[in-house]
Amino acid sequence: MIYQRAAIREFTQTAAGVFVALFAILMTTQLIRLLGDAAGGRLASEAVVALLGFRAISYLPVLLSLTVFVAILMTLSRWYRDSEMVVWLSSGLPLTIWIKPVVKFAMPPVVVIAALSLLLAPWATQQSETYRQSMDQRDDVARVSPGTFNESSGADRVFFVESIAGQDGKVKNVFISSIQHGRLGVMATAEGHTETRPNGDRFLVLDRGRRYEGTAGTAEYRVMEFDRYSIRIETKEARGLEDSPRTKPAWELVRDPKPANLAELLWRLGLPLAALNLAVLAIPLAFVNPRAGRANNLVFALLTYMVYSNLLSVSQAWVTQEKLRFGVGVWVVHVGMFLLLLVLFYRRQNPLAWGRLTWR
Repeated sequence: MIYQRAAIREFTQTAAGVFVALFAILMTTQLIRLLGDAAGGRLASEAVVALLGFRAISYLPVLLSLTVFVAILMTLSRWYRDSEMVVWLSSGLPLTIWIKPVVKFAMPPVVVIAALSLLLAPWATQQSETYRQSMDQRDDVARVSPGTFNESSGADRVFFVESIAGQDGKVKNVFISSIQHGRLGVMATAEGHTETRPNGDRFLVLDRGRRYEGTAGTAEYRVMEFDRYSIRIETKEARGLEDSPRTKPAWELVRDPKPANLAELLWRLGLPLAALNLAVLAIPLAFVNPRAGRANNLVFALLTYMVYSNLLSVSQAWVTQEKLRFGVGVWVVHVGMFLLLLVLFYRRQNPLAWGRLTWR
């Protein structure tokens, strides 16, 4: 029918704009956080782009859910403001007739949300943790970026390398500042290279340079020249990944039904259900009285979304703390919002009966 095609077409166009705006905001905020971690030395600068991609996948289920809700809400609200909805309702179409086009529009995103929350988002979280750990476990030489000052993993040395030549690990114009036994030592040399001993220990070998050693704030300094100076490169011990439910695939959560795993499963199953509920809930929430304030329904709709999301988080926390059974928590919030949906539909379709009911 004409109204269904018009609704789905405008839903899609609005959703595209909303998704681009929300995705840009998400990427900007995450990029600022990652750059802050990189500037503070808590994250390698070359890991920013990869971690940004993994985080984008992790946040996509929530982003798509909000996109569908806002797109339907904005489209129907505009129809109310421009009196298009009045024309459709005056022609004999009830408000419930909009459920069909809304569900047809929302089902593909809901399927994508389910696939993301159950499959791709846990994989992205696991890959993000693995990549971050591999970057943190690099030795000090691997962390060095030519032309910049770099702090060691133990925060007791500062390296500066002007350039790296060849594949054999040779470095040019090396500056190293370190503190040993309370004394400041500064070494400078024109070149150096890395060596691996038979026992597996790695060393940075400096050739023909000088070492300045002394105590800060005093004039007691020694100057030493050396032909060869070896510095042991400490490598962090490999740690296993943290056993977090957020990184486990869905079948592992089902196979090990402890409270933390069930709570994570509740959240993943709740995202597509919440997206479908919110899509239909946007129909009665989109009502706008042209003679009243235009922002009232939007504020109430966003508050409804926040309450829904927070209730899911609360039910997840209660399942983790064993205050709520998984069999109850997995449906109670969605059923509650569905009952609210029925009440709102009844109120919009029977305003006079609702008014008499509230006055009694």
